[in-house]
Amino acid sequence: MGEESEAAEYATQQQSALPVEYLDRHSLATEIYSIDEAFVSLPGSTTEQTAAGRQIRAGVRRNVGLPVCVGLASTKTLAKLANQWAKNNPQFQGVCHWDAASPADRERLLRNLPAQKIWGVGRRNGPKLAGIGIHTAWDLRCADPLKIRRRFSVVLMRTVLELQGTPCITVDESRDHSQILFSRSFVTPATSVRDVGQALSVYAQGAAVRLGKKGLVAGNLNAFARTSSFVAEPMVSHSVDVAFPSPTSDPLEILRAAQQLLPKIREGTPYMRVGVVVRDLSPGGSQDTLMTFADTPDRSLGPLMDAIAERFGRKSIGLGNGGLRSGSQWATRREMLSPRYTTEWNDVPVVRAR
Repeated sequence: MGEESEAAEYATQQQSALPVEYLDRHSLATEIYSIDEAFVSLPGSTTEQTAAGRQIRAGVRRNVGLPVCVGLASTKTLAKLANQWAKNNPQFQGVCHWDAASPADRERLLRNLPAQKIWGVGRRNGPKLAGIGIHTAWDLRCADPLKIRRRFSVVLMRTVLELQGTPCITVDESRDHSQILFSRSFVTPATSVRDVGQALSVYAQGAAVRLGKKGLVAGNLNAFARTSSFVAEPMVSHSVDVAFPSPTSDPLEILRAAQQLLPKIREGTPYMRVGVVVRDLSPGGSQDTLMTFADTPDRSLGPLMDAIAERFGRKSIGLGNGGLRSGSQWATRREMLSPRYTTEWNDVPVVRAR
């Protein structure tokens, strides 16, 4: 069963910063991969590293209150495999060192794991690898790195080398910077041009914020709206692709591009999903945020919106009708919403002790 998450929950940086601070104090270096995952460098032997992993796991649980699993290995790819091994096998008690396992156990794990399940391979490369006889992680580990590079890419070659024990992947290289998507399914359809336009405004604003935080600019944008595919009527789908004159993270440019979808929207059609995708991403010249417009004549607007958002909350102001959500009939699906422990007092569990 899938659970839909609240964006605020998984974008809460204060919570994730707590275990990171703890890791920083107990490792030579810390690399943040995602909100719930990090790589750390530990000195010492296999035994000493395993002991340090147990200390870290216990310390994060005790001081931060979060259960974590620790996978240790000579490469990031093998460390992620060790982490999954620790999660799925109680015998490891949450901590697994790849080098501490027997060669036979390691081979057995890799032979039972589909190649596309390996970090950095993905579904797209899975069928292509199968076409040349590589079906399992063990097959991939035994492949010739140079042949993999010629037939696929440098990225996949590095994965092979990592499976063989040669570290060559950095956290930044492993992230997918190819696109940023903001999209939601609605519990109540958006049936008017105004509602679709409002959703586009909200998602364009979110994409601009994400670009600014990552220090990226986008070369083009895709906006789309479609009806449900689970009803008797034929699905209706509209989309538009817009290339920017020059790569941008300017929220006004992004909003104007997204709104080019509106002439295609049919009044009265029950749209169940609307989204904005920014693509062709590259590093920006500066770390722009939503409120710092390089080409906007009235630059006082940015600090003013910043001040309002800081005082009254992030939903108190927005671009266009993206800031006017109270009258919306459409809303994102909430039935499968996970508890928002860090953003809603009412969702915090209550514990009674006797």
